[in-house]
Amino acid sequence: MKKLRKRGRIIILCFVIAVILGGACLYAVYNGYILLNNPSKNKYPIRGVDVSHYQGEIDWEVLSSERIQFAYIKATEGSSHVDDRFLYNLEQAKMTELLVGAYHFFSFDSPGEEQAKNFIKNVEVDESMLPPVVDVEYYGNKKKNPPNADKLREELQIYLDSIQEYYNLTPIIYATEEMWNAYLKGYFDSYPLWIRNVITKPKIEREWTFWQYTNRGRLKGYQGEEAYIDLNVFYGDKEQWKEFH
Repeated sequence: MKKLRKRGRIIILCFVIAVILGGACLYAVYNGYILLNNPSKNKYPIRGVDVSHYQGEIDWEVLSSERIQFAYIKATEGSSHVDDRFLYNLEQAKMTELLVGAYHFFSFDSPGEEQAKNFIKNVEVDESMLPPVVDVEYYGNKKKNPPNADKLREELQIYLDSIQEYYNLTPIIYATEEMWNAYLKGYFDSYPLWIRNVITKPKIEREWTFWQYTNRGRLKGYQGEEAYIDLNVFYGDKEQWKEFH
């Protein structure tokens, strides 16, 4: 009987320890102390961030020293919104050794032509910058009330055509895997792809140019309402990076 009670206490103790350790791991993952993805620095030596007003005041001298080579900055959203930190971030980032680009958050509720005008109005042509990016993902209640697929593709194509014509550069599409598979796959395969998968490696049947591997990064150099920063890798090595930009 004593052996049974002892064995029972050991089982309970082991269970309690497992729960504590499991909780600690979940806490560490959720708060960015442990990343689910950890791409090889040898395989993916080119790394960067994407930022918006959520990162608040960014000290670009400090952030640029965090072993990153590029930064994409949110410029616009929809047909009229401009990120209120865009101009400051762009000017300051250009003063560092980082390669810098701008991105637009695509709205499902605005005409593609008007969205392109908004981006063009606020992002000057600059040959030193990386190609423009359009961010296509669910927002608000759009996942529960998804947009019409044909209409989304039509408006997105109008946007892409306008941007490519104005900047004479092929724009990059940023998308979650869910969005890519549901709406974009088979229609926009000729555009460079920036894929988001913060849990595993990308699981899509095509090449990608950038991979956002976590939205729980922690770097020095910013103070905002968002404690985390998105971390990304470029698909190739340093030589391929030179060819890309």
